[in-house]
Amino acid sequence: MARMTLAVHPQLYSIHSFSPDSELVPEVFRQPMFFIGKTKDELSVVVPAELQLDSLEEESDWRCLEVVGPLGFSMTGILASVSGTLAEAKISIFAISTFDTDYILVKKDKLQQAIQALKKTNYQIIHYQA
Repeated sequence: MARMTLAVHPQLYSIHSFSPDSELVPEVFRQPMFFIGKTKDELSVVVPAELQLDSLEEESDWRCLEVVGPLGFSMTGILASVSGTLAEAKISIFAISTFDTDYILVKKDKLQQAIQALKKTNYQIIHYQA
């Protein structure tokens, strides 16, 4: 696999769980970056940590690593490679994909360990500025 670049976002993120029939507050849609996933069983929302939401559960203090793209749909194994590297380092992830790229969230206290593990496996790491 070619050398991939991952960009570290400066923000902290929170992951929220809602019942699937919940309505989200309009502030969610005004965030510079947010993710929403819905199934018949749940509604999950990822937002910058400063936005407080009244959710059923919240996991806070996540940092985001973005696979610098865009990535074509013919490219295979990218998320598997990153997640495998982090799994070997015993780092839990929350993975999100969009049309153009992948995002990997790690707990903020594991970020430096994640960066070290990824650099050891030839990933280039850059940092986005706030």
